[in-house]
Amino acid sequence: MHARLAGKRETTVSAPEGRAALADRYPRIIKPHDPSAVPANMPDYAAARRTFSWEGARGLLDGLPGGRGLNIAHEAVDRHVPGPRADRDAIRWLGRSGERRAFTYRDLKAATNRFANALSGLGVQAGDSVFVLSGRIPELIIALLGALKAKCVVSPLFSAFGPEPLATRLTIGEGRVLVTTASLYRRKIAPLRGSLPKLEHVIVVPEAGEAPAAGTLDWRRLVDGQSPDFTIPPTDPEDRALLHFTSGTTGRPKGAIHVHEAVVTHTVTGRCALDLHDADVFWCTADPGWVTGTSYGIIAPLTNGVTSVVAEAEFDAATWYGILQNERVSVWYTAPTAIRMMMKLGAEAVRGYDLSALRFMASVGEPLNPEAVVWGQQAFGRPFHDNWWQTETGGIMIANFASMDVKPGSMGKPLPGIEAAIVQRDPGGSFMIVDDPMVEGELALKAGWPSMMRGYLHEEERYRKCFAGPWYLTGDLAMRDSEGYYWFVGRADDVIKTSGHLIGPFEVESALLEHSAVAEAGVIGKPDPMAGEIVKAFVALKPGFAPSEALRRDLLGHARKRLGAVVAPKEIDFAATLPRTRSGKIMRRLLKARELGLPEGDLSTLESDLR
Repeated sequence: MHARLAGKRETTVSAPEGRAALADRYPRIIKPHDPSAVPANMPDYAAARRTFSWEGARGLLDGLPGGRGLNIAHEAVDRHVPGPRADRDAIRWLGRSGERRAFTYRDLKAATNRFANALSGLGVQAGDSVFVLSGRIPELIIALLGALKAKCVVSPLFSAFGPEPLATRLTIGEGRVLVTTASLYRRKIAPLRGSLPKLEHVIVVPEAGEAPAAGTLDWRRLVDGQSPDFTIPPTDPEDRALLHFTSGTTGRPKGAIHVHEAVVTHTVTGRCALDLHDADVFWCTADPGWVTGTSYGIIAPLTNGVTSVVAEAEFDAATWYGILQNERVSVWYTAPTAIRMMMKLGAEAVRGYDLSALRFMASVGEPLNPEAVVWGQQAFGRPFHDNWWQTETGGIMIANFASMDVKPGSMGKPLPGIEAAIVQRDPGGSFMIVDDPMVEGELALKAGWPSMMRGYLHEEERYRKCFAGPWYLTGDLAMRDSEGYYWFVGRADDVIKTSGHLIGPFEVESALLEHSAVAEAGVIGKPDPMAGEIVKAFVALKPGFAPSEALRRDLLGHARKRLGAVVAPKEIDFAATLPRTRSGKIMRRLLKARELGLPEGDLSTLESDLR
């Protein structure tokens, strides 16, 4: 170890002796040379890292005319209109009842200009907060981009939030404007209105059978008649642009602040990590109420000038396979939970669809279990490329790239321009960088990339604690192998301490998922008077399997064989479903709270169905 870092954050970890690493359990997926394939945007990773600079990356963008700064919405929409992309579909919206609406880049420019003008007409100022609460409808995208043109701070919200988490976020973010639908307003916002004195304007998108309520503004009357012309004011790259909330445990949610310069990261990662090419049809299944749905469901595909599919329907494997086929999707970005749900139905369910246009698949939300990567190869003829990032990082930081061999279970390698390290605390309390391969520690990133959060709103001390000198401490435990691939272990607060060993739940869950009966697994540490903690697993089964004592014993034996006695779970409970967030993360803290009868904390991001 070398390079002492400042800081006093509590993290010291060590790999259990003799543990079978994920890296050794699955062979790498070799990328064959195919002369007919679309060449990767980044064919040589090492060369890209040597030559990359963020200053050079800014050259991919235009900037506002006349050198007036950098605005996300201009880069996503307006800059394409003078050129050949003007009449290309920017958004293809697919309604849940079969409706279909397409917006060219020219259409999107006019629509977002109208919304920006509507805000100006209401007296909304640069820096005011505009919240958006809706399902995946075109007006959500138009409002978000139009508000960015007006230099407002935009905060998308989950449409599945209940009144309490909505009130908390609107209060913390000092929301002045809210865009929502008639039904969501009636059910969730109207009862709160009196407790939100700073919320001056509620703009409602009408729905069939739901007229805008008293005290709200009708989207059609307010927006549709506005001028399609709008000049984006000068925008400093450091001007606030986006406010994304992360769920708390027992405390309040944190509001991560992002600025207009984040668009540089969005654009570069769209090209490098998702391999977006000019002619691609791209589909990100994430809800814009989660940061992925904003950064990669809206901004990155638009700044790269591709056609983006937006599907309103909830998850259904047949519906999703139909979208991939009918829209000729070439790049697909989805969540581990969706992949595991597709795995339940087997590879045969994919066979009847023409997915020949699909050339690149990626996943994010929770590290993707190696079994799911391999299943992608079996079912689709190509692997899912896992990547890693956080709300706080604003964009993809580590990825399995199109030109790179895939090691199932690995997060991949850092993006060009991103310096990552594994750090541990030394006996004196300072952090030290770990050089040795496959040693667990906290994943740290050297500050300075454009989409790095600029703070937690109203919580400066909480923000400062995320850093040790110039290094951002992610709170995630990981390892780096001898080839520079990173491997997720678990959240620092999820790590299980048993008999002197520290165990990451992800590895145990991945081993359980290898069993033919297991659809999902969640692992926690359960207090034990002798060992400190024991490993306990909760398992949801695939169709055709039923809980039984014989199956429990079989799973315990399977895990012990795969992981060894120290790491394998000592207890397994069966569950019909496991609690997870809308981004696909198993809520281990909730499993633990329920097991031990503890307070469950913030449940605002809990998702019972996948959208």
